[in-house]
Amino acid sequence: MRVPLLSSMIRYHSPHFSATFLWAWVLLLSHAATLGDKVADHPNVVIIYADDLGYGDLSCYGASALKTPRIDALAKGGLMFTDGHAAAATCTPSRFAMLTGQYAWRRQDTGIARGDAPLIIPPDTFTLADLFKQAHYTTGVVGKWHLGLGPAGGADWNGVIQPGPLELGFDYAFLIPATGDRVPCVYVENHRVVGLDPEDPIQVSFKERVGSEPIGAERPDLLTMHPSHGHDRTIINGISRIGYMSGGTAARWNDENMADDITDKALEFIERQSKKPFFLFFSLHDIHVPRVPHPRFRGQTAMGPRGDAIAQTDWCVGQIMDKLGEKGLAENTLVLFTSDNGPVIDDGYKDQAVEQLGEHHPSGPFRGGKYSAFEAGTRVPWIMHWPAGIAHGRSAALVSQVDLIASFADLLGQRLDDESSPDGQNMMMALLGKDPIGRKELVLQARSLSLRRGQWKWIEPSRAQAFNRQTQIELGNHPDGWLFYLGDDLGESRDLKEDYPGIVTSMQDSLDRIRGQKRDPK
Repeated sequence: MRVPLLSSMIRYHSPHFSATFLWAWVLLLSHAATLGDKVADHPNVVIIYADDLGYGDLSCYGASALKTPRIDALAKGGLMFTDGHAAAATCTPSRFAMLTGQYAWRRQDTGIARGDAPLIIPPDTFTLADLFKQAHYTTGVVGKWHLGLGPAGGADWNGVIQPGPLELGFDYAFLIPATGDRVPCVYVENHRVVGLDPEDPIQVSFKERVGSEPIGAERPDLLTMHPSHGHDRTIINGISRIGYMSGGTAARWNDENMADDITDKALEFIERQSKKPFFLFFSLHDIHVPRVPHPRFRGQTAMGPRGDAIAQTDWCVGQIMDKLGEKGLAENTLVLFTSDNGPVIDDGYKDQAVEQLGEHHPSGPFRGGKYSAFEAGTRVPWIMHWPAGIAHGRSAALVSQVDLIASFADLLGQRLDDESSPDGQNMMMALLGKDPIGRKELVLQARSLSLRRGQWKWIEPSRAQAFNRQTQIELGNHPDGWLFYLGDDLGESRDLKEDYPGIVTSMQDSLDRIRGQKRDPK
């Protein structure tokens, strides 16, 4: 609020400047100061989103085979949640739900996206980035995207790539378009591929071979990392990927530099925006496959590339926190550290993750992992750090990433219309540590849907396969469903559906009702 100088008003009204006018002026200044305080209360927000990081993969969550000191410090100075959930057990639907406040299972096109998928979120959707822009924040996304790019016909990798994040409320984007194991293996900054030589155009296909690049299935002799299942198409940097790619040689990323590349872009964004409120979605690639940590992290753990990638993740978090401290922003920046789904050990490459796992338990005390309806599929690390607004400690409140839009809207004093965040609920009191309960009911997505109600969990019946032999993960599918009480059975070892048929009926009814509605009942 701009207020005219008091001295100029005195000169203008002198010599008849009344006591009444002076009192009115004091009130005006007081009101302006109050508005200023409210604006100052709104923190910068950074979401650090790890990939495939399990509940048990951090030392602050009980891991003993490795140390994550920077993340541990974040937890020690913040609020660590023990029942925080990604919306789904795989990456694309989790990201969709977090950014839109809508369960991804309500749509048919939100499975694990191909590298050439069109933008999955319709540009007219109100997103988390839109919310922050509405509150006059500058918004940025850096890192793994995996929500598609371009129109329905496919992105023009050699021209302007849109729609994308800039059409969803982000002011700046530096992206890994899909995942490291999928082509195209290039970065996209805003609307264009970074460093593309127009004389070497990119071709991408997930249906048929393009160009003359060697593929892993035919030339294993060229590989520095071999696939364990799938992942045997075009070879980039000695690693065969999912899909076919040719061209764009100068623009291709170097896998071992990826964490440095995206962290540098995140730090540059913070540096540019340090004088005004900002929202940064920093989406790590680690610890997704292919796991190729920078040489300075190799051997930091006894678990090979997967463990070393966790060490690299810890470093990335430390870089962000150091930059916030350097700019004097650490006190009033809310940092949320979490993951897009649970862990997977062998997800397509022979990187010794299984052989060198030792006594480490990536899922912690939970059953399952990535892809699974069991608890480890979606229960992930969740740390809220905001020294000016959140006391440190632990919380057992049930919280979900689908609620971030509605929750941050409350924190920022922003109103949402009926179409915004249709499944999200305002859980800000829980996220600030002032509500120990959180969600009363929560739908979780794997191949089958689950319903959490307090400590009860119902996994609805499914005839899909029960076990993934490639990943060695129990998927939680059962033709009769499962009922568990997590209060004394975190490992989901005792199926109680025969003992409590009334609870089964009630929870399935609730799940059916939510599925049939356009939004999750508040």
